[in-house]
Amino acid sequence: MESHTKKMLRIAAVFGVVALIALVFVGDRFLKTKTTNAQSSQQGQVGERKVLYWYDAMNPQNHYDKAGKAPDGMDLVPKYAELEGTVAERSSGKKIKYWYDPMHPNYKSDKPGIAPDCGMDLVPMYEGQGEVENGMIKVTPERQRSLGVRTSVAEEKVISRTVRTSGQIVADETRIAHVHVKTPGWIENVYVDFVGQLVKKGQPLFTIYSPDLVATQEEYLIAKRGQKSLGTSPYKEVVAGSESLLASARQRLLLWDLSEAQIKKLDDTGKVNKTITVYSPVTGYVTDRKAFPNASVNSDTDIYTVADLSHVWVTADVYESEMPYVKVGQRAVIKLSYIPGKTYNGRVTYSYPMLDPQTHTAKVRIDVANPGLMLKPNMFSDVELQITYGKHVVVPQEAVLNSGKTQSVFVVHEDGKFEPREVTVGQTIDGLTIIEFGLEKGETIVTSGNFLLDSESRMKSAVTSEPQH
Repeated sequence: MESHTKKMLRIAAVFGVVALIALVFVGDRFLKTKTTNAQSSQQGQVGERKVLYWYDAMNPQNHYDKAGKAPDGMDLVPKYAELEGTVAERSSGKKIKYWYDPMHPNYKSDKPGIAPDCGMDLVPMYEGQGEVENGMIKVTPERQRSLGVRTSVAEEKVISRTVRTSGQIVADETRIAHVHVKTPGWIENVYVDFVGQLVKKGQPLFTIYSPDLVATQEEYLIAKRGQKSLGTSPYKEVVAGSESLLASARQRLLLWDLSEAQIKKLDDTGKVNKTITVYSPVTGYVTDRKAFPNASVNSDTDIYTVADLSHVWVTADVYESEMPYVKVGQRAVIKLSYIPGKTYNGRVTYSYPMLDPQTHTAKVRIDVANPGLMLKPNMFSDVELQITYGKHVVVPQEAVLNSGKTQSVFVVHEDGKFEPREVTVGQTIDGLTIIEFGLEKGETIVTSGNFLLDSESRMKSAVTSEPQH
């Protein structure tokens, strides 16, 4: 019985070993088959997709034309064309027209790849993106928002500006009188004895002793007595001669600035006046004086200078660029810094022909009434000149792109189209630029984002032609 049991155990052990061997064999075959199928599947996928190039995962800029190992020992990774195109189209929802080099937009290709010059990946150009038609660039609303595009309307309006400058007050040269004597002599009495004194027209200034004036007075009295005695002569020639002599002596007194009243006094008294009184020819202020008692004077001595300051001049400096717009008769406003709120109105009466070489400004003369004599010669003042440029088409200053040689604006059209248009510009006043030519009123132009739009336009103009490769 025991022998039979041992026999059965040996048989069971043999069958267990056989079963274990079979199990190991079958499992190994199963694993090999599964691995082979997986590799076959992977190889099939690789075969279905075109590999553009292989690159180093740690240094993606390093591209290779076949599989292998990177310098750092890692396996090179394949770059699939179908995957890139699929992802690009799937992410944008648009069909790709072609691919281009972002660094050199003139290079274009009908399939993805790498740029030959810089080694960068080609960038897809989608349908409807950056289309250029008849010189216009078409930009989607989304792209406009990303560029920050804002618009405005060109307007036609009267443009004017206020030129603010400084001026200096001077006496009106047409209202300045100089007092001289026409015969040499000596001053005896002085009635106006300081600079700045106000004198009235006809007011005595000084008295002068002149031997020539005394002699002429004596000649006049002799001629007057001769005319009286010879006036009854029966000879007409004698009467005419006496009258002519008297008239000549009287005229000489008048030419030497004796007044009619002084000559009448000479007629009434019949006595020669040792001194003659000289009177002020105008009303004004004494700005210079050389009259002193016992001083000797000649005909060329400027004894008094009297200025009428009821009107004064203001000479203002105007930049040469503004001179064409400053006209004679133009209104000007004068202000004094020490009298806030007080203004004086004047008119431009003259524009000086010379330009200051230091400041490159020209002077204009403004005639101003001076009630109360608050405007004093040699004062400085603030001057405002209203300059009118007339009616023009204007746009905001930031709407104009200046390349140095040309100026242009972007005109907005329907369907997201923008037209780069060259214009001729004029002055810029208070943030508005005058458009002399190239734009009509009512047209919509870009005022913000135009620099980015210009870059977009130039790039798209370069890449929208047919692919070259």
